[in-house]
Amino acid sequence: MLPQATARIRRLLSAAALVTMAALPLEAGAAQATAPDPFDAALTLYVQGDLTAAAQAFGVLAKQGHPGAMHDLAAMHLRGELPDSNVETARELLLMAAQRGFVTSQYALGELFESGKLGKQDLVQALAWYQLSAESGSVDGAVAAGTAYLMGRGTPPDSSQAAQWYRQAANGGDMGAMYILASLYEKGDGVPQDLRLARYWYAGAAAAGDEAAPYKVKELDAKAAAEAATAPK
Repeated sequence: MLPQATARIRRLLSAAALVTMAALPLEAGAAQATAPDPFDAALTLYVQGDLTAAAQAFGVLAKQGHPGAMHDLAAMHLRGELPDSNVETARELLLMAAQRGFVTSQYALGELFESGKLGKQDLVQALAWYQLSAESGSVDGAVAAGTAYLMGRGTPPDSSQAAQWYRQAANGGDMGAMYILASLYEKGDGVPQDLRLARYWYAGAAAAGDEAAPYKVKELDAKAAAEAATAPK
C-alpha cells in the first residue's frame, strides 16, 4: 500500500549513525567549577579522534553499568574503529544496554537485525526490538513497528496493528506517520473509514511540511463540499 508514502517514513540508522554525541564545552580552555562527567569526557576523546583512549574510557564505564557507554563502544566495534573490532561484542554490548532500558540501543538492535549487520537478518527480532523501543517512547521505533506490520516484515500483514503504531508516532510528531495514518483512515484500512480523521492527519502532515498532504486536504474538502451540495435539503 502506498509504497511512495511508506518509503517516506523509512529512516533506517546506519552503523555510522549509532554514536550519540553529547554537547561539548563552548570553549575548550574554559575553566570548569566541577569535574567533567566521565561519559562526556569519553565522548570528547572520541570527537577529538583519540579512539584508543575513548574506547578505554567507554569500556571502564560499560563495566560500571553505563548503558550509553555500552552503546557507543558497540558503535565503535561496528564501525571497525578498534584493532579488535568484533560484531559479536557489539551485539552483546547493545543487548546489555537495551536490557537496561536504553532506548537508543533498543531501536538500534531493531535496525541491525533488520539489515543483517549483526551477521544474519532476523525480521522477527527486529520487530520485537522496534516494538520495545516504541513502548519505551521512541517515535522512530513506533514508525518502524507500524511499517513492519503494514508491509508484513517479521509478522503477517496487519493494518490494524500498523495503524496503532502509526498513531503513536503521529501523536509524537512524525510527519510520515501522520500521512500514512491519514491514508488508512481515508481508505478504511485497519481502521473504520473516517474522512474527518483522514483530513485531520493530512492537515497535520501538511503543517509539518509534507508536500503531498496539502493536495489531499484540498481533495477531501472538495469531496465533502460536493457531497453537501447534493445532500437532500
